[in-house]
Amino acid sequence: MIFNVVIDTPLYQTFDYLPPVDVLCDNIQLGSRLLVPFGIGNHKKVAFLVSITDHSDFAINKLKRVDKIIDAQSLLSAHDLTLLRWVSRYYHHPLGEVISIAFPSGLRKGKAAVINTKTHDVDTELKNIALSSNTAQQTAIDTVCANLGKFGVFLLEGVTGSGKTEVYLQIIHTVLQRGQQVLVLVPEISLTPQLEARFKHRFAVNIAVSHSKLTDNQRQAAWLQAQQGTCAILLGTRSALFTPFVNLGLIVLDEEHDASFKQQEGLRFSARDTAIVRGKLLNIPVLLGSATPSLESLHNVTKQRYQLLHLPERAGSSVEPVLQLLDIRNKKMREGLSEALLVEIRKTLAKNEQVLLFLNRRGFAPTLICHGCGWVARCQHCEANLVIHVDEALLRCHHCSTEYRLSEHCPDCKTGELTPLGLGTERVEKVLTKVFPDKTILRLDRDSTRRKGVLEDYLDQINQGKVDIILGTQMLAKGHHFPNVTLVAILNVDSGLFSIDFHAAEKLAQMIVQVSGRAGRAEKTGTVIMQTRQPEHSLLTTLIKHGYKSFANSALAERQAAQLPPFSYQALLSAQARDEQLAQSFLQAVTDLAAPYLNNTVHLLGPVPAPMAKRASFYRYQLLMQSPQRADLQALLDKLIPELAKLKFKVRWSLDVDPVDLQ
Repeated sequence: MIFNVVIDTPLYQTFDYLPPVDVLCDNIQLGSRLLVPFGIGNHKKVAFLVSITDHSDFAINKLKRVDKIIDAQSLLSAHDLTLLRWVSRYYHHPLGEVISIAFPSGLRKGKAAVINTKTHDVDTELKNIALSSNTAQQTAIDTVCANLGKFGVFLLEGVTGSGKTEVYLQIIHTVLQRGQQVLVLVPEISLTPQLEARFKHRFAVNIAVSHSKLTDNQRQAAWLQAQQGTCAILLGTRSALFTPFVNLGLIVLDEEHDASFKQQEGLRFSARDTAIVRGKLLNIPVLLGSATPSLESLHNVTKQRYQLLHLPERAGSSVEPVLQLLDIRNKKMREGLSEALLVEIRKTLAKNEQVLLFLNRRGFAPTLICHGCGWVARCQHCEANLVIHVDEALLRCHHCSTEYRLSEHCPDCKTGELTPLGLGTERVEKVLTKVFPDKTILRLDRDSTRRKGVLEDYLDQINQGKVDIILGTQMLAKGHHFPNVTLVAILNVDSGLFSIDFHAAEKLAQMIVQVSGRAGRAEKTGTVIMQTRQPEHSLLTTLIKHGYKSFANSALAERQAAQLPPFSYQALLSAQARDEQLAQSFLQAVTDLAAPYLNNTVHLLGPVPAPMAKRASFYRYQLLMQSPQRADLQALLDKLIPELAKLKFKVRWSLDVDPVDLQ
């Protein structure tokens, strides 16, 4: 009996071991954790059993023995292993690392599968709450509930405030009545405490939560509760997707368009796409929800792979906000605020209503320049300007986190006056404090909410009416319900209009609609003002006059004409090295390796420098592979990736299949 195992290493291979001495292994299950000697010396590693055979390519007397079988019964089901094997194959990532990622930190290190945190017993009875839904909501609920117990993908497209969460809750109620479990994935759970509170208010069942802000013990407890069947609902971020369940009946992805569902380092998987594969393996429905569906999902609706469920109106008596473009060309500005906008802010505050200002750039200003000689503060390790943080008297790189003290004099000419250029949330906060000295202003960004519990405290203050003006970054765009916010202003909408990445227009349109959705969510009418120097830009005018769906149709037509995804498939191979020539030479060698495998449908573009050509002292190059046929691209990768290990270059490389960001 020979155990084929995989280990958490970047190696695309299995390893052969003999069973431990004097241990009966007849009932050992695939997926079980083992402790094995690995490498030189007495080093021990946790391994995962992936197959049992009676043959090895190595002499039996050369094989080492397993030290210990950690799990008498595997913590993963056959379905779980099938999903993880698919992830490894599709994203071309070592299976050992993929399986390891599926486990919480403690279990990955070989710790016992026990819950080390207190879990409270909760009634398993469902609360009997009187439910109300409009016709569109009820149609969506009935459609998904009629398809429980079989695979299908449903795209719930509903304007912000249309009651998508209520649809989720009622469908989940039916799934729980069937005695099944539910997995709900959200982009960033720390930004949506209101959603967690709603679930806990609605259902008396045990609800586990899993995200990166929790301790290792808390995450392990949530994982084991789902795996043992003691929690009915798991609410989590993308990594929760791999959690094993006893009897999973439904997967929900809220804000399915959000780029946070795509892992951007290590195993670069899409939680949305992988959730659909998991739904198919388990023969259960997958529900995707968004006010601004991704172009890929809308394309899949057109191809009849997904079924569209539409919520065209806001729930209750609230109405959609009025969107306005405010032309600020040649207008006098006060640190990014036009006089016309300040007038609207004053009017709103006079009615005791709240104002939300959106600026997707933290810090005081993104650039520090010398007024005398033109010197600009740049990061020594990245091709990027340093961001000014006045409150901390620091210059900080937002890419590698290097910090420098903020100086008053130019280090180049020694005499020139240093001047901040551009806007950050800190800078706008300071001018708001001067213009509205008697009002309470709250800044919500990664800097101001770093400490645990601060974000939740700020959200409570907003909802209790203790805040007049809310200023913040993209964390304001996701899922928050602020009933008394009637004016939303996007201070610099133009920053997303010009980008080399073809995804940028889609992301900007989604951001505008999502931020706009925070206005007028109760009975009061909401207004959204977008300050722009590009009032005739087609993206902005289309959104205002015809809405997101019209923008999406036009963007899809452009992508089709250019044969860009979703009308083709891409994989991005990135290389970085401290020597620029080395990174470029590695990708050129890859291009030469790929040449014999290319056919007329697969095209290689590059190698070229990455948009940020240097980050954290590493030079970065990219090679883009594209094909109108997914199978042809995968066939090339199947042949190419195993060959890369043979290239003797001291570079770091990574592969991103279906990239959503070419930066």
